[in-house]
Amino acid sequence: MTLADGIWQQIFVFDDYGELLALVRNSLVAGAALGLIGGLAGVFVILRDLPFAVHGISELSFAGASAALLMGVNVVAGSIIGSLVAAAVIGVMGARARDRNSAIGIIMPFGLGLGVLFLALYKGRAANKFGLLTGQIVAVDTPQMTWLLATSAVVLIALAVMWRPLSFASADPDVAEARGVPVRGLSLAFMLVLGLAVALSVQVVGALLVLTLVVTPAAAAVRVTASPVLLPVLSVVFAVVSIEGGILLALGSSIPISPYVTTISFALYAVCRLVGVRPRRRRGAGRRVTAPEPAF
Repeated sequence: MTLADGIWQQIFVFDDYGELLALVRNSLVAGAALGLIGGLAGVFVILRDLPFAVHGISELSFAGASAALLMGVNVVAGSIIGSLVAAAVIGVMGARARDRNSAIGIIMPFGLGLGVLFLALYKGRAANKFGLLTGQIVAVDTPQMTWLLATSAVVLIALAVMWRPLSFASADPDVAEARGVPVRGLSLAFMLVLGLAVALSVQVVGALLVLTLVVTPAAAAVRVTASPVLLPVLSVVFAVVSIEGGILLALGSSIPISPYVTTISFALYAVCRLVGVRPRRRRGAGRRVTAPEPAF
């Protein structure tokens, strides 16, 4: 057997696939819920230019989960507490983009440092430490799934309530504020909802790669549509396909789930980028000046 064959068999292993599939039933259910909330929240992350905030929140979510692991309490609860603290700080300190990015730049290394400290003090299984950073395919047991589904329901209800005013405030905050929309309050509320979404995503893809669920699907969707209806639908579809496909491909492999999820997510983005660029080039054929492309 060559080295390439050995690597390939580590990446894709389908021996006893049917028996192994039963082990990830909870993960598949949780993945569908995470894809739904990640895809919906990601729409506003893109519209409000908050990808950096997602990364900052994930670092304190990692710190909270690490502290919970060290103390032997619910890891999901620790992750949620860490995310909410980070989201609240960013929401309060970051009224303007420059101030927000400065706050995130301060929070990120602090959260990561705390997480590393807690993991260094933890004497349990190394897989538990590694899973907080890169995700675990069979880490979602029944109590954790209950937490995940309950918190997902809270996120969905909150997004449903604030969807219309938040869309208005994201598109034109000055006009929205002039018409009586509580722009600052909505901004803080969405940051807290985003904190919950990030905390849940960390449980499956890990703190280092949470952007692939909360940012990439929406960034792909915005490349091919500007419809206020189709955009969130495509974002959710891309997020669910990425996480469920990643779980199914990683099943039975010795490789963590996150490379599979990130690869599928990036592939979807690449296809959407190509599809989104080609029509624009055809419309601009024969002209010297073409319309500028969107940021994502």
